[in-house]
Amino acid sequence: MEEEKARNKFKRMCVFCGSNSGHRKVFSDAALELGNELVKRKIDLVYGGGSVGLMGLISQTVYNGGCQVLGIIPKALMPLEISGETVGEVRTVSDMHERKAAMAQEADAFIALPGGYGTMEELLEMIAWSQLGIHKKTIGLINVDGYYNNLLALFDNGVEEGFIKPGARHIIISAPTAKELLEKMEQYTPSHEHVAPHESWQMEQLGDYPKQLNAQ
Repeated sequence: MEEEKARNKFKRMCVFCGSNSGHRKVFSDAALELGNELVKRKIDLVYGGGSVGLMGLISQTVYNGGCQVLGIIPKALMPLEISGETVGEVRTVSDMHERKAAMAQEADAFIALPGGYGTMEELLEMIAWSQLGIHKKTIGLINVDGYYNNLLALFDNGVEEGFIKPGARHIIISAPTAKELLEKMEQYTPSHEHVAPHESWQMEQLGDYPKQLNAQ
């Protein structure tokens, strides 16, 4: 019963990933594996809305598996990241800030696959928002073939040098495969202290940006 409850913890997963596929097949394989694991768990997908690169692979896999797909993309990126037919529902927004806020609002948790600056920036903002108390959602990273080793080492160095609190280091969960990561995320319980109370971010004077996250 407890195992079944853990497996039903997430209904909709936000996945950050590259609009490129990378030079090695291992990255595409990881995107396909994550897509299949989401389908197996009946978890819907929220993602950046593109139909190319790793974004295209995971969205098509989840959609073909019978789960819902919501893509959120700024109008300016549509000619660059959408090729051919769109997958599932595509929502256009005005800018990158609105995209991230909408993705965060729609999802129960976050996973990052390999990607470039955009993927890393999205991941780091969700980590920062968790530390601040803006949301209470689980954040995972698939460290495909050690792709994120240096980033994780940088986090560890931040702890050693006194810029990241030890408890906050555990905001991000990492694993080499989608299956292992999802199992870790299903069992995860936050242990870090928020910089500010979660409720304080819901105040009217903060405007719509953090307020619309409406964390669970």
